[in-house]
Amino acid sequence: MKKFSLKMIAMLMMSLLVGATIISCDDDDDDDPVLAAPTVTAPESQEIVTGESLDLTFDFVAPAGFKSSAVTAANGTAVIKTDGVNGATSGNVVVTFTAGEQPGAGSVLVTISDLQNQSDDATSVLTVVGEQTTFEINANITENTTWETGKVYVLKTRVAVTAGTTLTIQPGVVVKGEAGTGANASALLIARGAQLMAEGTAEAPIIFTSIADEIMPGEIVSPNLDPDLNGLWGGLIILGNAPISADAASVQIEGIPPSDQNGLYGGDNAADNSGVIRYVSIRHGGANIGEGNEINGLTLGGVGSETVIEYVEVIANQDDGIEWFGGTVNVHHAIVWNSGDDAIDTDQSWGGTLDNFVVINPGDECFELDGPEGEMVAKHTIMNGSVYALDADGLVDNDDNSNLDMSKVYFRDLKEGQDFDQIPTVYTCVFENLQATIPDGFAVTDFFKGGSDAFTTNVGLGENTVGADLSKFQNWTWSSVSGQISK
Repeated sequence: MKKFSLKMIAMLMMSLLVGATIISCDDDDDDDPVLAAPTVTAPESQEIVTGESLDLTFDFVAPAGFKSSAVTAANGTAVIKTDGVNGATSGNVVVTFTAGEQPGAGSVLVTISDLQNQSDDATSVLTVVGEQTTFEINANITENTTWETGKVYVLKTRVAVTAGTTLTIQPGVVVKGEAGTGANASALLIARGAQLMAEGTAEAPIIFTSIADEIMPGEIVSPNLDPDLNGLWGGLIILGNAPISADAASVQIEGIPPSDQNGLYGGDNAADNSGVIRYVSIRHGGANIGEGNEINGLTLGGVGSETVIEYVEVIANQDDGIEWFGGTVNVHHAIVWNSGDDAIDTDQSWGGTLDNFVVINPGDECFELDGPEGEMVAKHTIMNGSVYALDADGLVDNDDNSNLDMSKVYFRDLKEGQDFDQIPTVYTCVFENLQATIPDGFAVTDFFKGGSDAFTTNVGLGENTVGADLSKFQNWTWSSVSGQISK
């Protein structure tokens, strides 16, 4: 057997120690260091309306590098819109949350994992609220504004749409005026140089009414107010720059205090454009702002011919239904039911046409047709109308200087004492092809006086061949739905 010297044994032990050291160093190089776990920060709490969506940004720090994210939600749904970048040590994850249909608490939980399979999460707390459907209007409208379908807008005071501004009212909107008299009477006033784009549809008319009316978008008939209840708010006033016949080129409209310069109307632009009013029903207005001074349902002061007004209903207004003060605007397919004063009132040489209309049961005259009040003279035309006189005081009230043509109007439901009082004498007016159902025991001359019997024919009830095309009022008007109009 070979004998080892002490020197050889020492050298062998040294060699073993060196090898062990080398092996130990190699093992350390194979183990990666464990880095800190990721951290996630949620955005601040927010409110969201039922059914709507919003983006939420979750920030993260991931020393070991981003690997993946996951999201869950309560009272809604959530999807990852923008994910983190693979291997990134910081960044964000953007999540789109869509709220459910029930108001209450909601949340979004985001979990971030890193390349070392460590994770962290954070929760964004949300409050899901019901959609706001009623809005209070407390001041003049001075920038372009839209009132949206399905919503109710409450006029807390007299609200003017000022010059250079457009108010758009979408189909189906309900506008409600607060009660008030004098300077506190609520009304919507479209000033000269402003526009109202109130374009309803037959399926979704725009309704102006009182705050006391419980009607909501989608309804035609008031659930709680009778169609003869008036004076609960002001009305709709549209003013323009078209010519008027008054003691000045521009004057203050009746119903608006002189202190409000938005009430001025009149000018020299016959083709002025105040917007579009289509499929609009105006109800329960005519608030008194002073002794004997009420607001009309629809007031048209100096409104120009480029303005479109058609498919309009005025119900239960304490003063006149529709009143023109000069201007050149045409009105088509209009109905006035239960006005407290006159149904149709023309002043200051209005120079447009009223075509296809219905008048039902006014408190005073069916027509009050006044002449010019200044140097400007224009003629208007009234044609294709059906008049249900019922309890009216009179049929047609002309002045000597009234200046109009009237044709194809049918009068029915007459009572003793009502009359067409005279034919104007200052200007040449054309009246022709009027028909009336005269009550038994009376003659045409009992109702149509001053020579107006010459162009009026007595016909049986419902046998008229002139009058309004009633189909234009079907379904969208309270008058039609309640059965007030028939041939």
